[in-house]
Amino acid sequence: MVIVFLLCFSANAQTITGKVVSASSKTGVPKASVFLNNATFGTATEDDGSFSLRGVKPGQYDLVVSVIGFEEYTQKVLVGNTPINLNISLTPKVLMMREVIISSNADWKKNYEQFKKDFIGTNENAKLCKVVNPRILNLSFTRRTQTLEASAEEFLVVENEALGYRTKFLLKNFSSNNISRTISYSGRVLFEQLPGTDAQKQKWKAKRDDAYYGSSQHFYRALYKNRLKQEGFIIYDFSRAVDPNRPPEELIQKKLKQFRMVNRDSMNFWLQQENMPKWYKEHLTKPALNAADVLRKTPQEGLFALTFPNYLYVVYNKRYETEDFKDLYRPLDMENFETSVITLFGPYTVFDMNGTVVAESPLYEGTWSKAKLANLLPVDYEPTQ
Repeated sequence: MVIVFLLCFSANAQTITGKVVSASSKTGVPKASVFLNNATFGTATEDDGSFSLRGVKPGQYDLVVSVIGFEEYTQKVLVGNTPINLNISLTPKVLMMREVIISSNADWKKNYEQFKKDFIGTNENAKLCKVVNPRILNLSFTRRTQTLEASAEEFLVVENEALGYRTKFLLKNFSSNNISRTISYSGRVLFEQLPGTDAQKQKWKAKRDDAYYGSSQHFYRALYKNRLKQEGFIIYDFSRAVDPNRPPEELIQKKLKQFRMVNRDSMNFWLQQENMPKWYKEHLTKPALNAADVLRKTPQEGLFALTFPNYLYVVYNKRYETEDFKDLYRPLDMENFETSVITLFGPYTVFDMNGTVVAESPLYEGTWSKAKLANLLPVDYEPTQ
C-alpha cells in the first residue's frame, strides 16, 4: 500500500525578495528578468539588483533569472507560510560563435509557418494569438530528417487574445519531426495579464476554464489529490505492439516523396501503407486503475512520481472528442470521450502540486497532443469550481 502525504499550506500569499549580483564583480545586476517559470509572477531588478515578487500562491516553483550577458539562473523555491529572501549570483556568459545558417527569406517564412502551427497551434484560440517579435527566432529545416528546429536568445512574446495573456517564452530548443510526427521543446515561460474590460475578462475566464478542464494539468492535480473519479478521469493500464506488417514511417515518407507525380500505382500503394494502423494487439486491462496504482511519493516534499508498466490510457468523461486520431485505440463499447495515451521514456515522470511535469517529460497522444501554446495556462491558475 502506498500512502501519499500531501502538503498543507496556508492560503495566504507570500513574498519572494532578493538581490541579483554579478559573481565576478559582486555588484548588482539591473534590469534582469526575475520570474516564476510557468506562472504569472515576474519583475525586473532595480538598479542595485534588488527585486520583489508579491502575492505568490503557495506551492513549488522554478525561479528563473535571465539577462543578456549572463548564464541563466534557476532555483527551486517552495512557497509556504513565511516570506523568502534570496541572494543570487549570476555567472558571466562566455560568448561563443553560433553556427551561421544562410537561408532565403522564403525559406524562413515557410519554416515560420510550420513553427506557428506546431508550437502555437491551429485551433480557434491559436487564431487569436499574435507573435510580437517573430524575427528573434533562429529557424532551420533539415530535409534529410524532415526536422524543423528553432531557438531564441530572448523572450518570444505572444499576445493571446483568446485567454487574455501575454506569454513570454524563453525558447531554448524546439524540434518538430514530420516523419515521426513528434514535437518537443523546452524553455521558460512568464505569463502577464492583458488589459481588458470587465466583459473581456469574463470571456477570458470562461476560455481559460475550457482550456483547463480535461487538460494534463487538471489530470495531475486530480491524481495527487486522489480525486480522479470526482474530476471526471478514468485511467487504464494499456498495452500494444508495433504492427510488423507496416513499413517504417521513414521508408513510407521516402517512397511517397519518390513516387509523387511520377508513378500513380506506386503512389497509391504507399498511401495504403501509410494508412495502415501503426499498432496492433491493443488491449485495455479492466477494471480501471486507482490513483494509488500509479502514484508514488518522492523524497522531496511537494513532488510526486507517476509510474506504470506499459502505457497509461486516460479518459476524460465530461467532454467528447471532436478530432479523429488515426492511431488512437478506442474500444467499440466506449463513448467518444476525450482520450489521451501517456508514454514514459523512463521508469517514471515527476510532477508537482501545480500539475506541472518537472522531470522526465512523457509523450502524449490523443487529446493532450493538441495542447499547444494557444491553450497554455500558468501553473498558478485556479479554475472556476
